[in-house]
Amino acid sequence: MKFTPSLQRELLAWTLGGLVAVWLAFIYFGYLTGEHEADELTDGHLASVASLLLAQRIDQFSSQPDAAALSDPSLRAHDYQHSMSVVIWDGSGQVLAHTGVSAVPDFGLADGFQTINLGTPPQPWRLFVRWSEGEHDRRVAVLLPIAERDELAQDIAGQVATPGLWLLPVVALVLVLAVRRGLRPLNTLSAQVRSLEVGQALHLQAPPHAEFQSMVQAIETLSSRYTAALQGERDLANEFAHELRTPLAALRLHVDLLKTAEPQAVAGLLQRLDQDTQRSAAVIHHLLALARASRTQLAEEAAVFNLAALARRVAADYGERAYKARHELCVAAPDVVELRGYSTLLELALRNLIENSLAHTPAGTLIEVIVAQHPVSVEVRDTPQAGAPVCAEENILGLGLGHQVVRKVASIHSADLTRTALADGASMGYQLAPLRDIERNPAAA
Repeated sequence: MKFTPSLQRELLAWTLGGLVAVWLAFIYFGYLTGEHEADELTDGHLASVASLLLAQRIDQFSSQPDAAALSDPSLRAHDYQHSMSVVIWDGSGQVLAHTGVSAVPDFGLADGFQTINLGTPPQPWRLFVRWSEGEHDRRVAVLLPIAERDELAQDIAGQVATPGLWLLPVVALVLVLAVRRGLRPLNTLSAQVRSLEVGQALHLQAPPHAEFQSMVQAIETLSSRYTAALQGERDLANEFAHELRTPLAALRLHVDLLKTAEPQAVAGLLQRLDQDTQRSAAVIHHLLALARASRTQLAEEAAVFNLAALARRVAADYGERAYKARHELCVAAPDVVELRGYSTLLELALRNLIENSLAHTPAGTLIEVIVAQHPVSVEVRDTPQAGAPVCAEENILGLGLGHQVVRKVASIHSADLTRTALADGASMGYQLAPLRDIERNPAAA
């Protein structure tokens, strides 16, 4: 079974992992801090006891066993009560009093806090030594076993760290619930996307969060483009089937006739066969142009180009053909007309219009390619010579597929293909206007 990564599991893993790492560091440093503070507490206790003893103005001190054992046992119930030992010397070093179980330390020890080994076998003790103020007639040493001191430090450190251990699962549970609740809109949106069907109308209920708006817009854009592409493929297949049916049937008929035709009828049948072949080639050319227009819109990125320069280049390509057909071909355009779009598609539309004008207008016709800048537009206008016969309007674009190619290119650039005519009625043409800049294509990007 293949493991599928989950954003929710990954987010929870990173969140809980970070939480555990921070909590372990907190517990570790809290434990060290607790031990340090416990050591400081016991040292302060030793110094306080020494100060209290030196403040007593009595002449004689007597040695006693552990002072805690002399009191009511029920009173010695506090966890932090120490079993300290006390040694008091006079100014000459004679022991005046010794309370507790420790051995008597050396009188010559330096003042202050220190750790020494006493007894048999030697055991570590923490002690504080100081002289009385003024005449230095007494000296006091207060001692505490290191084992008891460490036990107290560990107990305090544990008390500091324990709340963290109890709080960790509570915080972890809260984080799990918070992450699951925070990702609920994403899960809902994912479920909606998974339920989409091919070609189905898109009805996404976008969460109100700003982070999801661009995602929903992108999904809607891609869905609409995909639906348009499917519809375009269906339309293209229908066009192929419809437009190729007649010329292919005619070709098949003429081929059958050639098989049984008399020799004197072969020339006429060959001429008809040639015409049907040309018509079939024209149909296939226009159908491929439609397919190219749809593919360019979905797969390529719009770019800024000079529409005027494009019109001049396309017209130059037809200069020799126009001369041989005794037509006049010219371009009226500014130096620069910038447009963001698909130059290959507009070139395809221009070629269709110019080829149609060259093929379906009488000799001597003036064919003008006019590019305007405000608003951006392109027009191919035909002006026959006075007295020349004018072709019927429905034949201006020849086959209906050529008309569809130009309309497709116009719609991609948010323009309309319109029939134009001057006031005198002699000049007629087709115009793509207004051509608008195409925004960045998310599907191509």
